[in-house]
Amino acid sequence: MAAAAECDVIMAAPEGPGEPESEEEARREAESFKEQGNAYYAKKDYNEAYNYYTKAIDTCPNNASYYGNRAATLMMLGRFREALGDAQQSVRLDDSFVRGHLREGKCHLSLGNAMAASRCFQRVLELDHKNTQAQQEVVFCMDRALEFAPACHRFKILKAECLALLGRYPEAQSVASDILRMDSTNADALYVRGLCLYYEDCIEKAVQFFVQALRMAPDHEKACLACRNAKALKAKKEDGNKAFKEGNYKLAYELYTEALGIDPNNIKTNAKLYCNRGTVNSKLRKLEEAIDDCTNAVKLDETYIKAYLRRAQCYMDTEQYEDAVRDYEKVYQTEKTKEHKQLLKNAQMELKKSKRKDYYKILGVDKNASEDEIKKAYRKRALMHHPDRHSGASAEVQKEEEKKFKEVGEAFTILSDPKKKARYDSGQDLEEDGLNMGDFDANNIFKAFFGGPGGFSFEASGPGNFFFQFG
Repeated sequence: MAAAAECDVIMAAPEGPGEPESEEEARREAESFKEQGNAYYAKKDYNEAYNYYTKAIDTCPNNASYYGNRAATLMMLGRFREALGDAQQSVRLDDSFVRGHLREGKCHLSLGNAMAASRCFQRVLELDHKNTQAQQEVVFCMDRALEFAPACHRFKILKAECLALLGRYPEAQSVASDILRMDSTNADALYVRGLCLYYEDCIEKAVQFFVQALRMAPDHEKACLACRNAKALKAKKEDGNKAFKEGNYKLAYELYTEALGIDPNNIKTNAKLYCNRGTVNSKLRKLEEAIDDCTNAVKLDETYIKAYLRRAQCYMDTEQYEDAVRDYEKVYQTEKTKEHKQLLKNAQMELKKSKRKDYYKILGVDKNASEDEIKKAYRKRALMHHPDRHSGASAEVQKEEEKKFKEVGEAFTILSDPKKKARYDSGQDLEEDGLNMGDFDANNIFKAFFGGPGGFSFEASGPGNFFFQFG
């Protein structure tokens, strides 16, 4: 709703010395009248609604929305000529008032002035081509108009353009094709055909239709703009693809980013561009940025399987397994292939494994660590966390170090045994295999590793410093 403009000064009811009411007070009073009018309108008491909207206008006569509301009420009362006057006044006060233009168009249509209605609806599209409610209303009005003028190409074109903007491409294509069968040189119909192809990411074919439209009508502004955008998008996307194939990921990223800035209304093409840029980011190991790009892709196109797969892989690479499982489930529900089933199974296994203790992390080694690397890591960590080394620390620290010492022993017990390690790596439940880690004694592992009982001691070499000494 448009903001209130300056309104005339209204005199307050005299209570003591008469003083002019402030403009702000007048606005507040007018808003109060409008709200009461809205309440009556919602109750379908249009006569009372009309009275309160009139009071709002009398209090603040330069507010476009008050005239727009009263126009809507008059239309409900069947008083279309009066409603037309209010709708026209609303857009005189605020030419960007979309609902004012819509109401004016409806009034013209109801009064039989189809050409004037068409101009109003065209203005609506110029002001806000993203307003789906307005586009749906235009389609509805054009359908009503076509009942009385079934051969009117102007109405058909307006309807087809709105259908295209609403994403109802087959319907829009059908309307445009009907016109082209009757008049193959109709520039508006050629433009609409191109627009549908453009928004369905058939850019090369779209350009052909735009060029034909401009050949028939060189000054066709919409076709000219669409053709320019289509050519620019096609060129940037192809340049980005070329840079990616050549391994120039930085350049590919820049080109895809530039392409995304050309036309934010081309949903399908932009979804692909976001996914392509996400792939580039994954190659650059910018995994969170890659996830963001893939998320933008699926926001634009919820059916875009490739973007879900790319994002799921990034979630796997960043160990966000629950999110990966969710994406793979979405993919498998849509396309039940063996490959997708296996990807989902792998993600579920990694999720299960992630909820257990990470013995590799406890020892500080890679999952592909050799037997020797595992032994060296155990030696280092066992000495670091051995209780004797922390005998002079607080009870809290001793308890924490004892816990870590035990975990290090557990990790070594599993990872140093090839069979246990294989079961652990495959995600099997070790306790089901008869290994009860609750009965595990870390000291026994330590003694066995370092040569038996009595074979080691910690000696102080200074405040807080110890060295390990064999007996």
